[in-house]
Amino acid sequence: MTPPDLLRAMFDRAVAVADPMQSLGQRLPPKPPGRVVVIGAGKASARMAEAVEAAWGPCEGLVITRYGYARPCKGIEIVEAAHPVPDAAGVAATRRMLDLLSGLGEGDFVLALISGGGSALLCAPAPGITLSEKQALTQGLLASGAPIGDINGIRKEISAVKGGRLAAAAYPARMLALMISDVPGDDPGDIASGPTVGHRGDAARALATLARWGVTPPPSIDAFLRAGGDPVLPDDPRLSRVENVIYAAPAQSLAAAADLARAQGYAVDILGDALEGEAREVATIHATLARAAKGPRLILSGGELTVTRRGDGIGGPNAEYALALALALDGAPGIHAIACDTDGVDGAAEVAGALIGPDTLARAASAGIDAAGALAQNDAHNFFYKIGGQVVTGPTLTNVNDFRAILIEG
Repeated sequence: MTPPDLLRAMFDRAVAVADPMQSLGQRLPPKPPGRVVVIGAGKASARMAEAVEAAWGPCEGLVITRYGYARPCKGIEIVEAAHPVPDAAGVAATRRMLDLLSGLGEGDFVLALISGGGSALLCAPAPGITLSEKQALTQGLLASGAPIGDINGIRKEISAVKGGRLAAAAYPARMLALMISDVPGDDPGDIASGPTVGHRGDAARALATLARWGVTPPPSIDAFLRAGGDPVLPDDPRLSRVENVIYAAPAQSLAAAADLARAQGYAVDILGDALEGEAREVATIHATLARAAKGPRLILSGGELTVTRRGDGIGGPNAEYALALALALDGAPGIHAIACDTDGVDGAAEVAGALIGPDTLARAASAGIDAAGALAQNDAHNFFYKIGGQVVTGPTLTNVNDFRAILIEG
């Protein structure tokens, strides 16, 4: 395969390994007797629900996914809502989910299907906080460059459903939460902000985090945090009947991509599945590694990079990484790369990411496109659209975070 074809094949393989229709059934127990309710939230949740019904048949339940990510289910209701900034559809569906859980008893069973994106889709602001205020806070955090762990930590403090509150609402029913991890470190409490995982709560830390990233919360959120909140602690009795299981994670997808590259004769270096940091800064570091490497070699990494908004362009962390990498490599011969989000959405754009090669900057220059200017304006998606470097997949129906691969030819 040519380097671009191999890079795309590796990305497709990474996504396929995490497809719930391929992987969830292996971790699904036999359907319990009695009343069974399926709930879920995230970009992969509708596909997860589809996989459940393929094994168990039609089920009662409600799942919330991103617009365009619905799947056909016979019993489970699929509701679409906004991501990454929540909307009224998500709030209404979350309230209905809480109502569904409130009447369950000790003999009932809840299967929770949790994946990345659930933090925005599963939205029930804490008392006294409005949706518009939560939307404003989310937009500020996303533009600040704050890592996802910091963002989700704040989300837990101001929610009526995150940080174990969803599971607490189902008590005394038994609950199994099956999760696809999209967070660095694979902490179940960080996936979708931990709706089935208790946390100790730290409103003071949330306020300090907002200050550190230069985000001023609306007055109601500031007042709520200063009052201390009401966390569901990990040892809360209402969580005693909950089991949380991560059944798919970024490391598995990177390993599958690595196997494909080795079969093509490439040595493989995996930098890790939990990399964080500013996209353009990480790209500069990776360019140095690629220039020093001897091919044929593949450099793989996962995790979740961030972008601090400086301009008014259209971009996302994967496209920004790819553009910064191309600039840092400056046409170095024999080096090709891909950077994509495995959910098919990089930032808020319906684009997974981008491919680059030794000719990327030359093609841009011949078309009169300023690569450095595009990076300065956070306009990486428009840059790659103009030179034909975008990777567009549509909804992948899964989410194991960022996938980055650099090929160094021999």
